[in-house]
Amino acid sequence: MTAPAIREEPIRWQQALRAQFPIVTAHPELAYLDSAATAQKPQAVLDAVQTYLTTSNANAARGTYTWANRTTELVERTRERVARFLGDTEPERSAVHFTSGATEGLRTVAHDWLPGFLRDGDEIVVPDADHQANITPWLEAQQLLARQGVHVRVVPMPYQSGSGDYDHRALAERAGPRTRFVATTHVHHVYGGDMNVGRIRRAVGPDAVICLDAAQSVGHLPVSVAELDVDFVVFSGHKALALPGSGAVWARQARGPAFVPGGWSGTPNTAGIASLEAALDWLDAAGVERIERWTVALASRLTDGLRRLDAYEILGCPLSLAADSTVQRRQGIVTLRHRAIDSGDLGFILFSHGFMVRSDHHCQGDAGEKTGSVRVSLHVYNTVEEIDRLLSVLASLT
Repeated sequence: MTAPAIREEPIRWQQALRAQFPIVTAHPELAYLDSAATAQKPQAVLDAVQTYLTTSNANAARGTYTWANRTTELVERTRERVARFLGDTEPERSAVHFTSGATEGLRTVAHDWLPGFLRDGDEIVVPDADHQANITPWLEAQQLLARQGVHVRVVPMPYQSGSGDYDHRALAERAGPRTRFVATTHVHHVYGGDMNVGRIRRAVGPDAVICLDAAQSVGHLPVSVAELDVDFVVFSGHKALALPGSGAVWARQARGPAFVPGGWSGTPNTAGIASLEAALDWLDAAGVERIERWTVALASRLTDGLRRLDAYEILGCPLSLAADSTVQRRQGIVTLRHRAIDSGDLGFILFSHGFMVRSDHHCQGDAGEKTGSVRVSLHVYNTVEEIDRLLSVLASLT
């Protein structure tokens, strides 16, 4: 059967954007399929960092000379840029705190904010089949509070069998008046599905605080805090085309105490912040909605081909595999196993054919997959030809 077609217009649009990624165009023989781990950087981001370091490099909020003032302005301007990129309609009320990435951001909320919000007997919901970065900090907070004599109950997030989606009905049954905090994920890093945050809000009610791990959504699809009734959005800059060591926490400042990170605020990663501002500008110009449509179409093409190969198991919702499926599409992440070849070996085989994928347990929590797998994760620089060539190689291994 013929693979689902992708129209010529978006192909030309994608080719123009792909040409802006120097590392990708320098290696046409390689297909980088690991963007869920880190995304490649367009020339505009590289140029912004180079310009900052060669014209204005200084410490922020610690000097009165021109370079220091420019750097301070950069930091404050990028805070506003993050809020605007996230569709914040009340930026005067919210706060943006820069971090080294999503892991530090989630831990900052867990260590510096959550203990002051919870009381003895409260409950928190933890998604123990999501990324470890969205599990461990909440358990650490529970242990910290226990040492202070405050006992908090951890409620495991329920999942639907076989799909990796949250079970929103079961969550509604588990949530109660003492459910004060919910940690959730926007796009699952293994199953590739949008985890339906709106249903989480309906399940837990209007008063619970929701912290959203948006590491796999910011920079990949539109994220609007005006539409998402969540209290925290945490993301990594390096997965959104910015430099490693950059990220942010957006806090709504509506439920509970104000979010104020603890401790002395040291020197910020100003080069990373410069890269983040440039990355968000680039994404807006490219069109995040169009990027989402492109990566979803490529993922659909891949799953449609894989479902015809009996040698492979595809993780996640089995109803979303066909190109003409009417259920929710995968957000540019497809994870698979070969029924006879170890996932680590399959990763080496694929690299020998020029494909760079991730092959391990993907930092998933204890309630997640017990066996390793190969994850293909896509961004705007990936092509139809790469997907078709990957399917051809995978078919040769059946």
